Amino acid sequence: MDSYTVALGSAVWLGILTSISPCPLATNIAAISYIGRRVDNPRKVVAAGLLYTCGRMVTYLVLGILIVASVLSIPELAMFLQQNMNKFLGPILIVVGMFLLGLISFSLPGGGIGARMQGRVERFGIWGAGLLGLLFALSFCPVSAALFFGSLIPLAIDHSSSVLMPTVYGIGTALPVIVFAFVIAVSTRLVGVMFDKLKTVEKWARLITGVVFIAVGIYYTLIYIFGITIFS
Repeated sequence: MDSYTVALGSAVWLGILTSISPCPLATNIAAISYIGRRVDNPRKVVAAGLLYTCGRMVTYLVLGILIVASVLSIPELAMFLQQNMNKFLGPILIVVGMFLLGLISFSLPGGGIGARMQGRVERFGIWGAGLLGLLFALSFCPVSAALFFGSLIPLAIDHSSSVLMPTVYGIGTALPVIVFAFVIAVSTRLVGVMFDKLKTVEKWARLITGVVFIAVGIYYTLIYIFGITIFS
């Protein structure tokens, strides 16, 4: 398995982890409640879920292109990052891992944009789900900001991927909504059970990912900054 495939898998996992973290999960629940109003029409429920996914994907794709492509378009900066990105990744992964474990924290203003805007998209009907996806993706909270700007963007820069990695990340962030849209279309009784399971999954996924990030960050730091060979 080549490094780019591993990086793509990591981008998907970062998106999934973002989607089930408390703050982004709250916006996804709001999206599910919006989508679930059409429970009498399963096709519209599924279509709304897919539109919501597209909305989130487009937002992260545009952000990825603006950030990654603009960085790589500067030859000197691109060369510098290609030569030194592994040195940066170590400390970055350690900081993000500590954040996921709750060892450090920070706050961001304006996290309530999604809740404020939800009522304003009602008049768009099923297409409002796509607009919600766009808006909710922009309502960064500490967890989503750390995972997107602190993990996904460096990963995308390291692999010169301004399109594919932000795209699969965006799909990952909307994955619970897609799943619940299909569940609502089939049986609403399963929704409550799945939400309860999701809370447990989020806790362990965040802890395990945090530990892995710190371990990999320490490994990268020792290898690329201090030149210490662990496995010879």
